[in-house]
Amino acid sequence: MTAPGSAGRSSPEGSGVRVVVADDHTVMRAGVVALLAPEPSITLVGEAGDGREAVALVEEVRPDVALVDLRMPVLDGVGATERIVAGQAATKVLILTTYDTDVEIERAVEAGAVGYLLKDTTREQLVDAVHAASRGETVLAPRVAERLVARMRRPTTAALTRRELDVLNGAADGLSNAAIGERLHIAEATVKTHLLRVFAKLDVSDRTHAVVVALERGLLVRH
Repeated sequence: MTAPGSAGRSSPEGSGVRVVVADDHTVMRAGVVALLAPEPSITLVGEAGDGREAVALVEEVRPDVALVDLRMPVLDGVGATERIVAGQAATKVLILTTYDTDVEIERAVEAGAVGYLLKDTTREQLVDAVHAASRGETVLAPRVAERLVARMRRPTTAALTRRELDVLNGAADGLSNAAIGERLHIAEATVKTHLLRVFAKLDVSDRTHAVVVALERGLLVRH
């Protein structure tokens, strides 16, 4: 964790929107800092290498905006966002990540992030996003906005049948299609058909994401 006033890369204290950058990849974090440092309207007040450090740093320096990576060790971006929003209401969290799946976007928004940017954003877009986030405005990468709009326009997801839940529980237990078929006394081809229906209903493309989404929605209960 890098405290305020480090390395002389920031603007003079108080001269702009105060920003913290949290990313576990050193090179990526340095790149974000390099993009923002020359901007006179932005003051970089610290860096963090994981979610727990990010939360502690935000509590210490109370920035206007926290740029947070989604996938970080110790505490991920969603967990860090929840704690930052709960503890420092004045700090706006802006997710900056490479992931743009529906599940990731929903988790970040539900955690309280005001924006969701992808790491292919330009310097100008990043600077504009930081300023918008500091004002409490919603900031979404174009691809993310398109996905959210498309999701809203889709019909409501149909409920999973009892048999589909049984099959999905088997997948959550790590069973192969054949093993699920043996457990449920149905053919392997039937298992595949049920899984395809589950994928369509949950808007996913594989077993792993189907289980993750089902757990997040409370459709599966694991003991």
